Amino acid sequence: MTVAQELQSPASARLTLDQVSKWFDTARGRIQALDDVSLQIAEGEFVCLVGPSGCGKSTLLNMIAGLERPEQGRVLAAGQPVKGPSRERMMMFQESALFPWLDAFGNVMFGLKRKPGLTDKERREVANHYLRLVGLEKFAQAAVHELSGGMKQRVALARALAPNPRVLLMDEPFAALDAMTREQLYGDLQRIWTQRHVTILFVTHNVREAVCLGDRVVLFSPHPGRIRGDFRIELPRPRDINSVEVASYATRITRALKEYMEFGAGI
Repeated sequence: MTVAQELQSPASARLTLDQVSKWFDTARGRIQALDDVSLQIAEGEFVCLVGPSGCGKSTLLNMIAGLERPEQGRVLAAGQPVKGPSRERMMMFQESALFPWLDAFGNVMFGLKRKPGLTDKERREVANHYLRLVGLEKFAQAAVHELSGGMKQRVALARALAPNPRVLLMDEPFAALDAMTREQLYGDLQRIWTQRHVTILFVTHNVREAVCLGDRVVLFSPHPGRIRGDFRIELPRPRDINSVEVASYATRITRALKEYMEFGAGI
């Protein structure tokens, strides 16, 4: 495979969650995290999962990544059951989780070392491409401790994208950053998604963030986690999180979330 082919848009990706339920054993007994969750994610869609703590959003992401198994129901990627982790489904966490003994370039290269079909020279070209994509080509040799929080998350994003996954799973990746850095990354992520059209599933507590980024916002209620709403965001990109249009959508979704929290027991 040539570098040009490697940098093309990823192959078709469709995620299917079919009546998924999940329990965990805890010191307080057996707790149900998810209850009968069914969801379809189309190829190239950007879907945000929103809900309060304890609604199973991260658990759902872990199951799609192959890190957890459902106890009931099925998780399918491109029509095939998810049985474990795969380079086709890459995960990005709230903390950058960079390797401190590697520089920025080395961290991006790490995910490429075992990718078949590329020579070492081609892997280096791919790594440099993604560092350019996130605007860090001048910081390729920077040590992790020399990078700001936002720069670390850009490296983490480049590392996740470098193996050319079909699906990018993002678990509150901007939650620990200051507001100005988050806003800059909202623009970066929209630009990258527009260029690459990788399928993205993005977990957040921030309704405005979800409206700013997503094609759809899927609303969860907790204890156990259930889908309570699915909102399509009909706004052009790029979007500004401070715009009136984003605020209007966010207000409507927040109102729905409050109603579910107040009257959820009767739903």
